[in-house]
Amino acid sequence: VQNGSGHFARTASVSERTRTMLPSPSLLATDWNEEWKSLQAARRPADDPRAWDQRAHHFKPRETHPYAASFLELAHIEPGERVLDMGCGAGSLAIPLALQGSSVLACDFSPAMLDVLERESCITEVADQIETKLLAWDDDWNTAGIADKSVDVAIASRSIATRDLKGALTKLDLAARRRCYITLVAGPSPHHDPVIMNAIGEPVVVSNDFAYAFAILLGMNRLPEITYIRSPRRDTFESIDEALEACSRMLDQPEKSTIARLQLYLENHLVPNPHAGEPGSKGKPQGGLMLDHIRTVTWAFISWNPVA
Repeated sequence: VQNGSGHFARTASVSERTRTMLPSPSLLATDWNEEWKSLQAARRPADDPRAWDQRAHHFKPRETHPYAASFLELAHIEPGERVLDMGCGAGSLAIPLALQGSSVLACDFSPAMLDVLERESCITEVADQIETKLLAWDDDWNTAGIADKSVDVAIASRSIATRDLKGALTKLDLAARRRCYITLVAGPSPHHDPVIMNAIGEPVVVSNDFAYAFAILLGMNRLPEITYIRSPRRDTFESIDEALEACSRMLDQPEKSTIARLQLYLENHLVPNPHAGEPGSKGKPQGGLMLDHIRTVTWAFISWNPVA
C-alpha cells in the first residue's frame, strides 16, 4: 500500500489481523478444575451415602416428576440404546428409560437407593433391562467394569458431587459412544431460597456451577450445548421449629438478630399444606405447613459429543 510520501507501507497479514481480534486468553488459560476445587473446599462437606440411605424408602421412582420428564425430553435417548445413569438414585430416569426400551447401567453410591431401584424395576417388569452397580464418582470406573465406549449415552442428572469435576466429565466422556448429558445448578444453590434470603436482608450467593463444567469442556475441545430446566419446589415442614432449623442451614454463622428475622418471616409466611402426607419433591412425605411461595431452581442441561 502506497502512503502519502510515496513509500510503500507494510500491510498486515491476515493472520496478524486475526490475532488482534482475538479475545484475551485468560478464560481458556484459567484452570477451571482448580477453581472448582477451591469452590468445593469453601462449601459444606459432600453428601454422605448414609444420608441418602436414610431417605431412600421415601422415593417413588415410578412417578415421573416434571423435572425428570423435561430431562428425558431434552435428551432424546432412543429405544434400544445402552445408557449409563451415574448417580441414578432410586431410578427416576432409569425406570422410564427402561420402560421405553433402553438398556440402563444404573450406578449410585447409596446401597439403599439401589435397593429401591431394584425393587421398583421388578414391580414395573423392567428388571432385565436395568443393571445396578454400587459406584462413586471418585472410584476407578475401569476396575468397576465400565470400559471405554461401553454405552451409547452417559447421563448425570443433578448428581455430580465430587471435588474433581474434570475427572467426572472425562469419565462420562470416555464411557459414551454417542452423547453425554448432565445437569448442574444455574444461579443460587438449590439449598438456598432467594425469596427468604432477600426478605431477611441476607446476601444470595450465585454459584452457577454449570459455568465451570462448560469452561472445562471447552478446554477438553468439546462443544457443549446448554439449555435450562426450571424446577418448581414447594418447601413443607411439620412445624415452625422444623422450618426454622431447616432454613437456618442457608445462613453462614448467623447472628441472633438474623435468626429472629428469619423466625418472624416464617411465622408470617407458613400456611396450611392441603397436600400434607403426599410424596414431596425430595421423596420425603410433605409436612403440614408450607411456604406461601413456590421456589424455582434452575438447572443447566449440558450436552456434548464425546471423544471418538
